[in-house]
Amino acid sequence: MILDTDLDLTLRPMKYPQFFQMYRNSLKNIWTTDELDFSVDFEHLRDRISPKEAHLIKRLVAFWATADNIVAHNLVLNFYKHVNSPEYRMFLGKQLFDEMLHVETYLLLVDNYIPDINERKEAFDAYKTVPSVQAKADFCFKYMDSINDLDKLDTPEKRKQFVMNLICFAACVEGLFFFGSFSYVYFLRSKGLLPGLATATNWIFRDESMHIDGAMGAVAAIKVDYPELFDKKLEQDVYQMLAEAIEVELKFCEDALEMGVSGMSPVLMRQYLEFCADARLVQLGFEKRYNVSNPFSFMMLQDVQPLTNFFEKRVTEYQKGLTVKVDDISFDVAF
Repeated sequence: MILDTDLDLTLRPMKYPQFFQMYRNSLKNIWTTDELDFSVDFEHLRDRISPKEAHLIKRLVAFWATADNIVAHNLVLNFYKHVNSPEYRMFLGKQLFDEMLHVETYLLLVDNYIPDINERKEAFDAYKTVPSVQAKADFCFKYMDSINDLDKLDTPEKRKQFVMNLICFAACVEGLFFFGSFSYVYFLRSKGLLPGLATATNWIFRDESMHIDGAMGAVAAIKVDYPELFDKKLEQDVYQMLAEAIEVELKFCEDALEMGVSGMSPVLMRQYLEFCADARLVQLGFEKRYNVSNPFSFMMLQDVQPLTNFFEKRVTEYQKGLTVKVDDISFDVAF
């Protein structure tokens, strides 16, 4: 069983082949920061970005400066420790690589967007000093701290605590906080601004979507193995956690947009976050709570395959080929 306390290191026979498939799929999407180009962004930051938009960008950079390190911290200390599936641990290994790549990307972003050394330090300290960024970090730490002392998930209550942590990071942190920040980038992209940041966000968006799917798959497997955990109390706790995450993200929105940015507002952001929350609830097998539409037409564009001149820049939807085909690996063979 996927939360069994006896460590399983055996890949034959595969108990959870869906996670091995996710791992293989994730290997097709590998990129590096060497492929990013912020040269046009420099011109935009100098000549085209308004003071209102500059404040928004500064807050985004402050959030990103440490966000993926927090996710990676929880991944290593909690996900990898307690999800007892060697197939899922393979997927988590690739996810950790992705998170470190995102950390490197945001380091590069800070170094390029913020030339002043003192302002860079402020960005990296924002999770402790900027209230709207700190609120998001505190939300993460609350659910991490709640299971820090769990060495073994040997009781239903401990398993429930872990499930709440898993759902928190999949549905709230990656599924709301990150998607909220992505929406600001795509809003700027819709105005023809910061193409380098938009490209980086395309690739990170793709990675985070896979991470969410992986975590949701783990939740689904836990639900099969431990259906008794998914009672009305847990469902209500999830609804409450998502509602709390929305309010936390709205505080960030109010801060990021405090100078006023035409086309974005806390009212629209609330609707977008509620739209995302409903999507996460459906993934979890729960009923929608908000029943709202996506208010941001520019966010629908991220699912459209972009038309790219191959000789001008990398095609972002390109997937690397693998020497060994996944079809060559049988999932149901014991040895």
